[in-house]
This record gives sequence, C-alpha cells and structure tokens, in this order.
Amino acid sequence: MCRTGPARGFTLIEMLVVVLIVGILASAAMPLAELNQRRAREADLRTALRSIRTALDEYRADCLPAAQGGRGVIKCEDGVGRKTGYPPDLETLVKGAEDKSVVGSGSARAGTERRRYYLRRIPRDPFADASLPAAQTWGLRSYDSPPDAPAPGADVYDVYSMSDGIAMDGSHYRDW
Repeated sequence: MCRTGPARGFTLIEMLVVVLIVGILASAAMPLAELNQRRAREADLRTALRSIRTALDEYRADCLPAAQGGRGVIKCEDGVGRKTGYPPDLETLVKGAEDKSVVGSGSARAGTERRRYYLRRIPRDPFADASLPAAQTWGLRSYDSPPDAPAPGADVYDVYSMSDGIAMDGSHYRDW
C-alpha cells in the first residue's frame, strides 16, 4: 500500500532558510549582549568606587576632632592617619574602629568595646583579575601624593581602578 498524497514535512531548502535566518539574528544579538555586559561592569565599577569613597569620607569625618571639622567619635590609627584622618589601609574600613562616643557606666554596654564599621566587605574592581583578593584590585592614593601621579603611602585618601581599559564614553577607567 503506497500513499500517493502530498508529502509531509519540510524540504531541505526550507530548513536551510530557517537556519540562515536564525544565524543572522544570533549574530546580531551577540554584540548587544557584549555591550550589555560591559555596561553592567561599568555600573558595578561606579558603585564600588562610590561605596569605598563614601566609606573613606565617613571614616575621616569620624576620626578628625570637631575643631578640624570632624566628629571625633572613633579612635584613629596612630601615625599619619591621625593627622589626615584617613585610614592606613582598606581593611580598616572592614575591621572598623573603636567608638569613643559610647561612654559612662549607665550604658547597657558599659565596659564593652563598640566599633564603627564602614564597609561590610571591600568591593572588587570588576575589570581586575578575578584571582586577586578584593583589596589588591584597587590602586591606592595617599593624601600626600599628587592627583596626576597617585601613589600609595601611609594612608588611603582615594582609590582608582588599575584597568587600562577605555569606557563606553571614551574616558579611561583609571581616571574615574
């Protein structure tokens, strides 16, 4: 018994046309996916820089005495940080500093040390090597170094990305 009706299914030509169309659509979508990934990494870099810089400013405000425009509520690290108000390293922002504002025996925590924490963890530079610890992904600038030639020193005044890449707006990540 042989059927003599119309053949069912797709021809080879129809299948090739569909595969060609899907390939063209996929090749157009790849650059957009890469662009979105780069945009997300740039947003992560901006967020990380903002959180570290905010923590540095808060630490300094808490470290300096009121006579120098600060709040003077924490014990600063000894050395140059006491003079400038900036922490000696990024880990200090995570470890915290002893809070001097809690005093007196009437306090519920009298006799116990309270600490002020500025970061839960050090954010990573999204453009840095993933095998490095987060604190080593940032370039550090001390208070005494000039803005056009940042260099580490006795304190951390600012951080910057060590990536040599260029952002979508044409600026260098290092200059953010």
